[in-house]
Amino acid sequence: MNISELHLFTGSVSSLKKFYSDVLGLEITALKNNKIEIKVGSTGLIFIEEPGSNPYYHYAINIPHNHISGAIEWLEPKVNLIENNGSPIIDFPNWNAHSVYFYDPAGNIVELIARHNLENASDEPFSPESLLNISEVGMPVDNVKEFHDKITESLGEKLWWGNLETFAAIGDQNGLFIVATKNRNWFPTDKPCNEYPLTVKIKRPENESEVFKNSSYYIISK
Repeated sequence: MNISELHLFTGSVSSLKKFYSDVLGLEITALKNNKIEIKVGSTGLIFIEEPGSNPYYHYAINIPHNHISGAIEWLEPKVNLIENNGSPIIDFPNWNAHSVYFYDPAGNIVELIARHNLENASDEPFSPESLLNISEVGMPVDNVKEFHDKITESLGEKLWWGNLETFAAIGDQNGLFIVATKNRNWFPTDKPCNEYPLTVKIKRPENESEVFKNSSYYIISK
């Protein structure tokens, strides 16, 4: 599964424009008064302004699997890295991956993840082009198994990892819905998994058009 677009809400488009463009050096592909689209590798990251709102989300970006150290060196002058047990490098042995986390100005929890099972190594120095695609979208819910079952029925995506009680990663390592119960915090932060509206557009090999919608999440498969 590939995430082609991710639509999120924000209280301030202007602060996010400055951060993603001026600080991270990503390309702005569209800009209106209340909407901005940012090129994150093969994914379009779209923020829509909703004045007075203060939503925050979790999403992850795939990077070359051999560049976690390069990612940290690139990020350190730009952001405050979120540490766990005194280190900015988070090891996920069950996933064969390493990650680094930081906040954007809206409080979104952004993760750069090096998945060592993917053949995406690069010999180039780390740069904005090393952000390959958005590969995870956090979706807090009341009942993880119920949500998983509905996604499977509607879109055909399967459980990749998780216990289906408090956590489920649905999809594959190119694109995952990170489904977590709302009574826990987003790892590795103390920010609770709150539910905010979002839209995801995905591409699948079958090229079948399907739509999934509940009260907060709208998923379009093409």
